[in-house]
Amino acid sequence: MTPPLAFWRSATVFPTIMPAWLLPESISDILPAEARRIEDLRRTLLDLFRTYGYELVMPPLLEYTESLLSGTGRDMDLQMFKLVDQISGRTMGLRADITPQVARIDAHLLNRHGVTRLCYAGSVVHTRPQALSATREPLQVGAEIYGHAGLEADLEVSELLLAALAAVGIPEVRLDLGHAEVLRAILAVDPAGFVVAEQVYALLQAKDRDGLASLPGMQAATRAALMQLCELYGGAEVLERARRVLPPLPRIGLALDALARLVSELSVAEVNIDLADIRGYYYHSGVMFSAYCPGLPSAIARGGRYDEVGEAFGRARPAAGFSLYLRDLAPLLPLAEPPPAIRAPWSSDQGLRTLIARLRSAGEIVVQTLPGHEHELEEFRCDRALVLAPGGWQIEPLLPGRG
Repeated sequence: MTPPLAFWRSATVFPTIMPAWLLPESISDILPAEARRIEDLRRTLLDLFRTYGYELVMPPLLEYTESLLSGTGRDMDLQMFKLVDQISGRTMGLRADITPQVARIDAHLLNRHGVTRLCYAGSVVHTRPQALSATREPLQVGAEIYGHAGLEADLEVSELLLAALAAVGIPEVRLDLGHAEVLRAILAVDPAGFVVAEQVYALLQAKDRDGLASLPGMQAATRAALMQLCELYGGAEVLERARRVLPPLPRIGLALDALARLVSELSVAEVNIDLADIRGYYYHSGVMFSAYCPGLPSAIARGGRYDEVGEAFGRARPAAGFSLYLRDLAPLLPLAEPPPAIRAPWSSDQGLRTLIARLRSAGEIVVQTLPGHEHELEEFRCDRALVLAPGGWQIEPLLPGRG
């Protein structure tokens, strides 16, 4: 006998049935108040980037994985959602970072020979949240400069990041600086360096001196240099200490010179050096920087030089830039007051319609109350109202508490 339909619908048989409105873990809607704050941030940053000469580009959310992973290696592979394109049969990915897409645009679509400045803003998707309370759909905004290999480009994007944070109300920033060439130079002179690079990367991230000391097959001088990196953190004085304790390799000297110049020219109150912070090591090729601000334990923005990403697209171009996530930035700022608005009745009166259209074209917010909803609260703060007077429709101020 077939069980009744109610049986199959019971929670006992299907205990994992989820409500249709429930979103996946670490995925959330952005409600009006937060959406308004994030959109204000986006507009402020993009307008600022434009004053520096950065042009806006809008890459697609979905691309073939070969393009999205070019030049990023394992840094992005595990963070990317992948699916099969039913038209071509090829594997596609939802972007986990917009920077490689902008490098592709510079290399193959714009194809300029001089300096190019580009900026962007859009959603990215991660398979796992990058922090305990983070979303898997961050809103990324950033700026990139292509075509100049000198330190001036690194300085420009660093200063632009500081200007961006100041523009949105975060003037107290600490900038941590590192350089990918320091570790690369140490490993390059040891035959075992390439073999144990993955282990070195993980141990440096954890600042595990004991683990570095016990790495097999490496020269004693290499192990000693790697252990020193764990101690090379602090103010500008770290650079002089690094010159004394690290191997006297030309590549290390040039990297320390670059960091010293940045420290001397950056207009920020607090600059730290961290030669063991190699997050993005497979991605970056030179100066790396992270920005920290009060109220947030992790970096609010990261950036640096990544000349090798463009090379993966068949056209080597010097490149430097930074990116940050708007949904991380928004909670640090005070909630903006609802914008003032004008309340208007719902009417077919042509005079009223003409006046409303004129007010809206002038930038005013006019909210028409639908019949039966005249006393409902609105997202906007109505401090004026359109009322019908003997001489026609007029704007009158609303008393406090009546908006």
